Amino acid sequence: MERLMRIVKKLRQEERYNGYIHLKTIPGASEELIKEAGLYVDRMSINLEMPTEKGLKMVAPEKDHDSVRKPLAFVQEQIDELKTESQLIRRKPLFVPAGQSTQMVIGATPENDFEIMNVANEFYEKYQLKRVYYSGYIPINSENSLLPQIGSPPPLIRENRLYQTDWLLRFYDFKLDEILNPGFTNLDMDIDPKLGWALRNPHFFPVDINKATFQEMIRIPGVGRKSAMKMIQARKFGRLHEYQVRKMGISFNRAKFFMTCADTPTRLGELAPMRIKSLITSASKSKYKSTIPSNQLSLF
Repeated sequence: MERLMRIVKKLRQEERYNGYIHLKTIPGASEELIKEAGLYVDRMSINLEMPTEKGLKMVAPEKDHDSVRKPLAFVQEQIDELKTESQLIRRKPLFVPAGQSTQMVIGATPENDFEIMNVANEFYEKYQLKRVYYSGYIPINSENSLLPQIGSPPPLIRENRLYQTDWLLRFYDFKLDEILNPGFTNLDMDIDPKLGWALRNPHFFPVDINKATFQEMIRIPGVGRKSAMKMIQARKFGRLHEYQVRKMGISFNRAKFFMTCADTPTRLGELAPMRIKSLITSASKSKYKSTIPSNQLSLF
């Protein structure tokens, strides 16, 4: 940690480097070194490694989560202190201005998706992290019994679903128990988590895009934050019709089952959730296949 700190200090003071620096903190490093390094870097991170303490002990018995939590808490305390001092001091030193992040390895140990996202959600709330990264475990040695043997390809699609869930928690006002809970512990690999939530909550739909709030509109599968804001701005000039909404950057073939425009009937009541899922996944597969040459291998 001392060597890392000397490097970032040299970059800033001697080499006059003013670009972005992301520093990995070493577990067990002293608070003095972390505090000094934080004055020279934009972001700091310390890897959680495995989502749970039990999983970490399975692959690295000498490690523990406490050695990660302490530095995260210390850095956040320093950030909060400087925010308080900024009210009294005109020019205050910058300390980790881009915040903190951490990373978890997914698939090496048997945690379910609810356990993984529960840890991430706790870290967001407790340490105000900017990002949690989810890295799918890739075996490099199938002969070493000390390494986890997953017996299947790397969980790339699961990694993607976890990132989508993370996005919903941070930017779409979802609560974790809406997406995952003790009664629903694993994400559906066939569909994204927002669509999964919508299919489990048909009472919320259809959403009338000519009357709905921003928070209601961003819960429609296929509608993002920017698209929702475009529709809110556009409807000031008149009621929105299907042909107009199609041009606003939404995934209309997905969203059409969950919303109504000025000229469209209610669709969700006409079809069962499982039928909607089947129609959407079939359309997605057909669209994906049509864009890939027959001699090119697909990722999934």
